[in-house]
Amino acid sequence: MEMEKEATKSKSAKWWVIGILTVLLIFLVVLFFTGGEKIKRFAEQNLPQPEGQVSEEAESKTVTLFLLSASDDLLHKEKRQIISGPSVEDEAGRVLSELIRGSEENMISPLPQRTQVRQVYVTKEGIAYADFSRALVEDFAYGSSAELSAVYAIVNSLAYNFKAIKKVVILVEGGEKDTLGGHVDLSRPLSPNYRLVAE
Repeated sequence: MEMEKEATKSKSAKWWVIGILTVLLIFLVVLFFTGGEKIKRFAEQNLPQPEGQVSEEAESKTVTLFLLSASDDLLHKEKRQIISGPSVEDEAGRVLSELIRGSEENMISPLPQRTQVRQVYVTKEGIAYADFSRALVEDFAYGSSAELSAVYAIVNSLAYNFKAIKKVVILVEGGEKDTLGGHVDLSRPLSPNYRLVAE
């Protein structure tokens, strides 16, 4: 009789352990398929993405860059995907970073490759202050046409893609510059110039 009771207790304990393990397994599976996705989404939204790579989870938008062609001195349009939001300033900074990164269609960036976008700020009046690292002026020997292309690649790429941006001020290391290379006056906000763009 005692042996039967022990056997019954042993079976009950065994099924109790199996039940606990089953519940734990179900919990871990649910955590993996829900919590794991949340962790993945958090990482994709908060960790830096490699240049030019758009996260699958993040929404993207199509923008137009203004780049140079080897065949003439005009600016040419090239479409590019960037991550959307959360603000015009963030998107504008991504547009300028893509402009620096260069073409995916055998065109040429008019900006030095070592240039970095430090910050973009847009006022209520529609003036965008685009702040670049000093490489913008240190890494390039600007002739008049090259300087014109560099300046209006920046101005046109911002004004064309964002209705909130009407004019652009180009800054270097947070300060105003009279010019990048002695040819284009940067002492005032610049409106886009689409006459420099190829048809």
